[in-house]
Amino acid sequence: MTIPRPESANGAAGALPGASLTFVPDWLTRERADRLFDEVMRETPWEVHRIRMFGRMVDSPRLSCWMGDPQAMYRYSGADFVPHAWVPALADLRARVQRETGSPFNSVLANLYRSGRDAMGWHSDDELELGAQPVIASVSLGATRRFLLKHRQQPDTKLALELPHGSLLVMAGDTQRLYRHALPRTARPVGPRINLTFRWIDPALR
Repeated sequence: MTIPRPESANGAAGALPGASLTFVPDWLTRERADRLFDEVMRETPWEVHRIRMFGRMVDSPRLSCWMGDPQAMYRYSGADFVPHAWVPALADLRARVQRETGSPFNSVLANLYRSGRDAMGWHSDDELELGAQPVIASVSLGATRRFLLKHRQQPDTKLALELPHGSLLVMAGDTQRLYRHALPRTARPVGPRINLTFRWIDPALR
C-alpha cells in the first residue's frame, strides 16, 4: 500500500493477529470531505436493499446504492445487485483510492446511515466474487460512528475504531477470512453518515 502516513488507531495493526489494516483518520481534508458528502448525498440514487435475515427477506436498516463498472455484478445476502453507473464524485474518488492504495476497484457500495438507528450487523466481505484475499477500501463521511471487528473463532480478540469524517480504512489480506465486522446502533444523537466501500468484483468467480 502506498497510503501516506498510515496510523494504527488503538494499536490496530497489532491488536488483530492475522489481519491487515491501514487506518488514516484524516485522509481527506475537512473541506474536501464536506464537499464530497454533499455531492454523494445529492447524486446517489439511494435505495432500500432487501437482505436475508434469519431465513427471510427484510428491508436493510440503512439506505444503499451499488455502483460500478457494468461487469461488477454482485450477490449479497440472497440478492443479486446490478451496478448503477458511477456518479462523477465517486468516479473521481475511485481514481484517488486506486492511486494511493495501489489496488484496482471496479465497484463501490455506498451506505447512508440516516441516524443512530441505522446499522450494519456482523458479517464478513467474503462473497465468492471478491476473491480469497479482497482489498476493501472504506471511506467515511459525516458523523463519526464506531466500527467493530472480532475474530470468527476467538470473539475475545476484537477491536473498536471510531471512524471520523474523511477517514480511510483499508482491510486486506486475511482480514475477511478471519474476522467479522459491524457498525452497531447507538442511542446517542448522531447525524447522517455515508460509508463508501470500494471493491474489486471478479466476474470469473461468480
